[in-house]
Amino acid sequence: MDITGQEALDFLVGTPLKIIAIVVVAAIVNRIVRRGVKRALRSLQAGAVQERLGAVRRRTPAALLETGETSLRAEQRIEALASVLRSVLSFVVWLVAAFMVLGELGIELGPLLAGAGILGVALGFGSQSLVRDFLSGVFILIEDQFGVGDIVSLDNETDGVVEAVSLRSTRVRSVDGTLWHVPNGEVRRVGNMSQHWSRALLDVEVAYDTDLDHAQQVIRDVAEALWHEDPAVLEAPDVWGVEALGANGITIRLVVKTTPSEQWRVSRVLRQRLKSAFDAAGIEIPFPQQTVWHRGDPPRAGASDGSAAAGASEARS
Repeated sequence: MDITGQEALDFLVGTPLKIIAIVVVAAIVNRIVRRGVKRALRSLQAGAVQERLGAVRRRTPAALLETGETSLRAEQRIEALASVLRSVLSFVVWLVAAFMVLGELGIELGPLLAGAGILGVALGFGSQSLVRDFLSGVFILIEDQFGVGDIVSLDNETDGVVEAVSLRSTRVRSVDGTLWHVPNGEVRRVGNMSQHWSRALLDVEVAYDTDLDHAQQVIRDVAEALWHEDPAVLEAPDVWGVEALGANGITIRLVVKTTPSEQWRVSRVLRQRLKSAFDAAGIEIPFPQQTVWHRGDPPRAGASDGSAAAGASEARS
């Protein structure tokens, strides 16, 4: 058999076998990669990210134990990331396989690779913000910065409840009902007010002539009574003491650790109960006072006859 016949035989027999082998290997690699992605994400979720919470979890076990809700949220996050990463890796595997097949068919890959490189550069320049949003969304999900249902503050500009998180943008519903669409790449700083546990912080003001020890005991009794009644209060409330000496009274600070997103409801209940307890204990809640001098009132002793501010009556408002 001459050379021409040998080449034809190789093309008809050897090339198809090589192509089949490339496709089979690509399918196996793709299957292994798709399975490995989810395992890697689960390891990341259970590894370094959870280790950072270890010390805090030991101090507040009731707040940070893995619950069914938390596990469901982690599972949803892993599924979202796995779906995207599987698609990207599958595309890469089959793209490489396609180039190898074209090479076996005798097609020059140089012009194709050059054209693909130019197209990639053009797309990179034209979609920088989209790529940044995509990468930011991936890290938001991996690091669990926030999720659906969390109450967040994005860059101290957008506050509200997270309604949806995608790889490109986040939807936040503010308290007045406005739905904000925030690109993930624009988020520089995130404040999550409902992750793992929350804290109700109350500054209670009393009059200057109040017995501070008695007032703090009343505040402590009210807070501890709520602690025993309300499961949203995680541990014994703490009265930190005098926080400020204001123009109208003395401020006493009370802090209460709560389950996520419950700090505002607990604060409202405490304010109502503290008002009733203060009234029963005879503790005055101060209010702004102002002294007003009325023109035409009899002059005070020692005031000059032509004084424009003469007067002696006082009014509180």
